[in-house]
Order: sequence, then structure tokens, then C-alpha cells
Amino acid sequence: MLDNRTEPPPAPRGPTQMPMPSPSPTPTPWPSGYPGGYAVVDVETTGLSRDDRIVSAAVYRLDAYGEVQDHWYSPVNPQRDPGPVWIHGLTGAMLAKAPLFPEIADDLAERLAGRVLVAHNAVFDWSMLAREFARAQATAPVEHRLCTIVLAKELRLPLANHKLETLAAHYGVQQRRAHHALDDARVLAEAFRPSLHLAAAAELPLPLHACRPLTEWKDTAAAAHPGQDGPVPAPRYGRIHGSGYGNAGWRPARKRPACPYPNPGRLAPDGPLVQGMRVAFSGDTGIDRELLEDRATDAGLHVASSVSRLTSLLVTNDPDSPTTKAIKARQVGTPIIDEERFAELLKAVRPAEGVHG
Repeated sequence: MLDNRTEPPPAPRGPTQMPMPSPSPTPTPWPSGYPGGYAVVDVETTGLSRDDRIVSAAVYRLDAYGEVQDHWYSPVNPQRDPGPVWIHGLTGAMLAKAPLFPEIADDLAERLAGRVLVAHNAVFDWSMLAREFARAQATAPVEHRLCTIVLAKELRLPLANHKLETLAAHYGVQQRRAHHALDDARVLAEAFRPSLHLAAAAELPLPLHACRPLTEWKDTAAAAHPGQDGPVPAPRYGRIHGSGYGNAGWRPARKRPACPYPNPGRLAPDGPLVQGMRVAFSGDTGIDRELLEDRATDAGLHVASSVSRLTSLLVTNDPDSPTTKAIKARQVGTPIIDEERFAELLKAVRPAEGVHG
């Protein structure tokens, strides 16, 4: 049985957890290649930008068949304005004595370790967690994630849209407190189990995506915003405070300048990068994506948001993934390289022909 409390406890000061319930009978048959366990995750945040912070996190641990083993929840002091209080309900005053993310990082990591991270719009939850772990000079022990939106599409569920509330209603799951991390995680855990069983019955390969932890956040963040620790500022209530809020973020967003060099064509199999080449990125990267794009721009490359016949190369650590960019690159023959090789090539970008004297 899942947790049947009508409402999660109001803003506890530290993590809470519940023990493992009695397991249900093991279903048979079951695809042998399916994961051995899942961590259903939901995080609430100060906003949607790369420099926003987590204000609460919840994890439901499930076994290989989607049965709940236990669950855990904690508010998190974001060390800044809590953002959209009217959405997540957590004010600055409520979060002032909540633990900082580094204080819950080990506890959270223990619940993620060895499991596939499951979330609704999983790339968002994963990116927020990866950044928080990197700020804490730690690594999230997650190798793969599964997005329940992608799974619902592959199952061709008859949904009007792919909101969590719509998926919940499809399976008759009651949503008691939307945008509270613990209740959203409970709802998703209840909705994920029947989806998992439908996929297993159809022997459908699960849409797993590789997760790469951020490797270059610590030094960049420390240099950009030294001495960031401090109490939560007084809450504001007129708008969502995102990347423009004081020194709370990592790097301010900026408009990328137009590439001044002509496109020299595709990357040769053993050839160097040349200024003007159009480079696209897909999937998780070890270096924060926007930092990687900034480096490419600074080197004189054209960062493209999509892939076409004019694209010089696609950088991805998962070349066989079903992403739109990867599929298009394979269709049109765009060269595909991984992040490690791109980083090496980026060290010696050849000047554009006829531009430099």
C-alpha cells in the first residue's frame, strides 16, 4: 500500500522517511533486461532556470516490479528567495531552518544509488539534482533516468495531454496536494507502476536515458559567486524570481552572438574543427550544456539549435538515442562525436580560411 495520509506534514525542518510496506506477489513473466529498482523523484524549485535552486525533494523507492519499498521527503533551504510560493507553498520563513542541500546530499544519494531515476519530465528533475550535487561537491549516483511522459507516449496511452494530473486521472490516482514534492512523488509512483506493467506485458524496451553528472560546476561557481552561503532572504510575492535574482545563480543568461564566419562544411573523420562550423548538442553532458555552448561560441563555432544537412557535427554521449537531433543526424549523415572528443578538438580550432591575416 502507498502512503494514505491526506496531507504531507507542513514544512518539517528536516528529512522524513517511511518504512517498507509488505510486498505484493511477484508478477510473471517479466522482461529479464528491466532494471532492478527505481527511485521516483519530484523536486520543487525556486524557478525553471539553470541557476535556480531546489526547495524540497521527495523520493519513492520502488522494487523491480514497481512496488513501493519506502519514501522520503525533505524541505531544502535554497539560500535565496524561495520563488513561486503560490505554487509550492514554501515561504522563506518556513525554509529558514530547513537543511541545506549538502546536509541531505548523502541521504538523498543513498536513495538514488543503484536505481533508475523516474520523474515526470525527467530531464528537468535530473538537471536540478545534478547541479545541486555539483554545488555540494558531490555526484548523484544515477546512471539512467526514465521520463514518464516519454513512457506514456510509447505506450500510446489515450491522454488528452501529458500533465501529471492527466496521467494520474487515467489510472484513477487521487492527487491530494499538487506541487508538494511528497504528494507529487506518491502520485507518480502510483501511476508509474501500471505503466511499467503494461510495458512489461508488451515486452517494450524501457526508454532509458543516460545521466552524466556535471564535472565542471564547482570551480566555475566558486569563481563567479564567492561567499554565497547565508540565510534565506525575505520572500517576495509578485513574480517568479529566476536567473536575475542577485548573486544566487551561477552565470547570467546572455544572448549568444551571431557567428561571423562562413560554414566550412562538415567535420572530416580525422579533421579539426574549423571556425564557422555548425555544431549541435543533444542529451546530457558532463560539462554544463550552456558552458559547453559558450566555449564553442568563443572558439568561433556556430551553435545550432537543430540538426539539418548544413550541420557540421552533432555532439552527444548517446549516439543511438531516440532524440530528434540524433535521429535527424543519422538520417542526413551528420557526423556524430562524443563530448570527450569534442573537448579535445575544441583545444585546437582552425581559423576560418581567408578571414584572419
